Amino acid sequence: MQNDLELAGLITAALKKGKPGLAAQLKMVPQPRPGQVVYTEVEGTSIKAGVMVLLYPRDGVRHLVLIRRPSTVLYHKDQISFPGGQVESGEDVVQAALRETDEEIGIPPECFRVLGELTPLYIPPSNFCIYPVVAAAGGPLSFTPRAEEVAEILEVPLERLLDPRTVVRERWTIRGEPVEVPFFSFGGHKIWGATAMVLAEFLEVIRSL
Repeated sequence: MQNDLELAGLITAALKKGKPGLAAQLKMVPQPRPGQVVYTEVEGTSIKAGVMVLLYPRDGVRHLVLIRRPSTVLYHKDQISFPGGQVESGEDVVQAALRETDEEIGIPPECFRVLGELTPLYIPPSNFCIYPVVAAAGGPLSFTPRAEEVAEILEVPLERLLDPRTVVRERWTIRGEPVEVPFFSFGGHKIWGATAMVLAEFLEVIRSL
């Protein structure tokens, strides 16, 4: 197994070489899919947000950090997501992801290194287009969640996400319609929707190394 520095270098090279893209994301899309629009069609009209896919070691095990949104937020109430938020005036998507990671979970940019970006993903119900930024830290992280935006921190082992048995499919009713929803099951949580789709692409990158 590569050490953390080697893995970071391999991820950087893989993201520069080419991304798995929509084909990987669609492996975790609910069916029927909520709209067929891709990000390139709505870049001028959607709400842009930068999100952070942050990899780090703890006790010899590589983890990703996710958050559970509180029920009081405007969008994606109670859902599992990456740290991140809307791009503000004068920012690019990377700067937005860095700022939001600091604001939401108390991890400033000097604690990790940006490795590259995954494929943007458009979310039709909220008109958000999320731009996933991949980063890695060289050691354990200590989180300070902002209560207004973060109800819970989830530290998810990478190996758990790579295990096919972690993926579950259920029939749900969403907006009055029956939908088959794939999700990553972890600690009683169901990681689905856009977060699961971004994870699917990231995991394809990891498997390719």
